[in-house]
Amino acid sequence: MISRKDSGSDGHGESPSALTPLAGELTEDGHRLLARVYYADTDFSGVVYHARYLEFLERGRSDFLRLAGIRHDELAAGLHGERLVWVVRRMEIDFRGAARIDDVLTVITRVASCSGARIVMEQEIRRGGGLLISARVEAAIITPEGRPRRLPKEWVELFLAPMAARERQS
Repeated sequence: MISRKDSGSDGHGESPSALTPLAGELTEDGHRLLARVYYADTDFSGVVYHARYLEFLERGRSDFLRLAGIRHDELAAGLHGERLVWVVRRMEIDFRGAARIDDVLTVITRVASCSGARIVMEQEIRRGGGLLISARVEAAIITPEGRPRRLPKEWVELFLAPMAARERQS
């Protein structure tokens, strides 16, 4: 078995815990995904171009949903009834620091609230222990024709379980 102990860093935020599976991992209160910064993610100065952070955040949300059993491809194909797609309705981002080429970033995703057709997720992008990006994302599910649909009861229960655990701990 591979040890998940974090025994240090190489200056780019990389550690032995970088051996996390491709889709990241579900945590007690959400999801954690590791992502490396490649040349294509940077601008001419070698720092991550601001719009690329949206892609890192999207990967975090998508992999969180995938590991929770909610797959975009199955929803779009209508494998669970009506064809549905996720859309981002609102996004707030605070840029606090810059990532650079070869950095290993941790994308953290948590559900902040969930009701009706909407879910609000709080996300962070970190390098090592340092916070680079914080974001609040409101997403919804809609039909291909653009009509909103309520989140299935099972999803709401799934999303609210970590929130209830966090509230019990505080």
